[in-house]
Amino acid sequence: MRSYTKSILIIIAVVLIIPVGSFAQHRKVRNLPGYDEAPYHFGFILGMNKMMFTVKTIPGFQQVYYDPLQTPDIFSDSSYLLGVEHTPAFGFTIGIVSNLRLAENWDLRFVPSLSFGERDLNYTIDANFLGENKLLTVNKKIQSTFVEFPFNVKFKGRRLNNLRPYWLGGIRYSLDLVSDSKKKESNSNINIALDKNDLYGELGAGLDFYTTYFKFGVEVKMAYGLNDLLKREGNIYTSGFEELNSKIFLLSFTFE
Repeated sequence: MRSYTKSILIIIAVVLIIPVGSFAQHRKVRNLPGYDEAPYHFGFILGMNKMMFTVKTIPGFQQVYYDPLQTPDIFSDSSYLLGVEHTPAFGFTIGIVSNLRLAENWDLRFVPSLSFGERDLNYTIDANFLGENKLLTVNKKIQSTFVEFPFNVKFKGRRLNNLRPYWLGGIRYSLDLVSDSKKKESNSNINIALDKNDLYGELGAGLDFYTTYFKFGVEVKMAYGLNDLLKREGNIYTSGFEELNSKIFLLSFTFE
């Protein structure tokens, strides 16, 4: 995760710093000269997301004993949870851009979107079978389809020929359409249940390119979930968590 965050920061630096130095020295004919004076405009967004979790375990979770009723899919006599990690995965996002001009350098953006992706939770479990201990790794896959309603305030830097950097921040309400929060457990499998509703804080940066007929944007955004999503169900897969929050990185391309 650290390497991915570092890559995101490098992308932001490349997107925002290099073009400024490269293009500021050469004056060009401006495309769409009156574009930013319009009170509002619309477009669409295509993006690649990376969904992940922020995992916080309870103190001393490795000493908690779990009986067979709390681990029905392992079929062990007793178990201890030794560790839990998450594995992020890439997904994609599509949405509609609605932009309202507030002032010369300030816009309000509403971008209702549909995002698809998945995340894995990987559990390391010390299981006892008739007096013999075995170290098991259990993977729980969590798929998500989010309907998202982000509101962002966009601050635009000075336009340099046909380039304009910007920064944005705001909040996002998200509804997971395929959440497992209502699925029941069975003896062969335990589903990880998450709350359908979440609220995120968002920060991002990008570059707008003014072409002859439309404005094209490249944007990097980070969203941090504010709610604990996990439904505690008294089993080995949920009892060891103090908090489970969502975190999403988004690289998107806008056409307005």
